Amino acid sequence: MKKTLLIILAVVVILGLWVWASYNRLVTASEGVDGQWAQVETQYQRRFDLIPNLVESVKGAMSQEVKVFGDLAAARANYSGAKTVNEKVDAATQVEGALSRLLVVMENYPQLRSVETVTTLMAQLEGTENRVSVERSRFNESVKSFNVMIKRLPTNLIAGVLGFSEKSYFEAVSESATAPQVDLQLNNPVETPTN
Repeated sequence: MKKTLLIILAVVVILGLWVWASYNRLVTASEGVDGQWAQVETQYQRRFDLIPNLVESVKGAMSQEVKVFGDLAAARANYSGAKTVNEKVDAATQVEGALSRLLVVMENYPQLRSVETVTTLMAQLEGTENRVSVERSRFNESVKSFNVMIKRLPTNLIAGVLGFSEKSYFEAVSESATAPQVDLQLNNPVETPTN
């Protein structure tokens, strides 16, 4: 009887330790995903900080493309109001669409590229876009690791009981495979700003 009680106690202690260790691994992995999303948002913030400067510099050189500038401002406002990761992803995609239209506009106007401020801001924005891409990739890797962890036996039993659920990947919207089309019908040629 005493031996049986010791065996049961040992099993309970081992199960308790296992649940405790599993919970800690799940919390660490979940925080890793959240931390990686924070890195994505940091790069988004850098992008959003650069965009108004770029827009103002380009506006000074060409005032005809008001719609592109308006779309960028609206997309930034949507991102600021987004609450969930999915809302932020949608808003970030909207910013990327408007930004790509601005970049096409700029490519069609070589005079803009010669403006030093625009050139500098474009280089910074290009670097930021690369960082965003890297951080999104890292975020998806963190999500993958977490999702695999909570699906594996026996951790999946603990994950469900303790309230851990699958996290969403950052996915490109279906329209992202198609390059944006920009229709530039300008009444006035762009003038090179004079100093």
